[in-house]
Amino acid sequence: MIYILTGDIRTGKTTALLDWCKNRNDVDGVLCPDDEKGKRYFLNIKSKDTYPLAANSDTKDHNIISIGPFQFLKSSFQNANDYLLKSNDQRDYLYLVVDELGKLELKNIGLHDSAKSIIAQHKNRKSHHLILVVRESLLNDIIEHYQIYIYEVINKEDLESL
Repeated sequence: MIYILTGDIRTGKTTALLDWCKNRNDVDGVLCPDDEKGKRYFLNIKSKDTYPLAANSDTKDHNIISIGPFQFLKSSFQNANDYLLKSNDQRDYLYLVVDELGKLELKNIGLHDSAKSIIAQHKNRKSHHLILVVRESLLNDIIEHYQIYIYEVINKEDLESL
């Protein structure tokens, strides 16, 4: 089953997922929380590895993905894509989380490569579930972009019932 966790921007979707998977050993994937300074980073759920998302002022242009005023490290997205694909192949999870699909993915960058592959494989998978995080304003665009026909839209309060 594909679950799409949605809500408005900055309403606690990632925080709810962090809390939900904290004491579970059947969840893997990547989350994109903020650190204590408000900087976003990727967190590999099972391995607990982290890597920064935002580019520094000294980062070379060819290593950056820009969207609006934000500049992200290409290497961080590559690490996240690699981790998601590896986790999906190993299937050592009941729930695989992809946080989040948005404007970059609609342009076929960011987490697009792993999302495209993983979503295609989960369309008919019954024993393993996929949780996609999508802001509410992009929900229909993401569903259409990835041709997701069978899914359940959930909000952060629904996590406890999974």
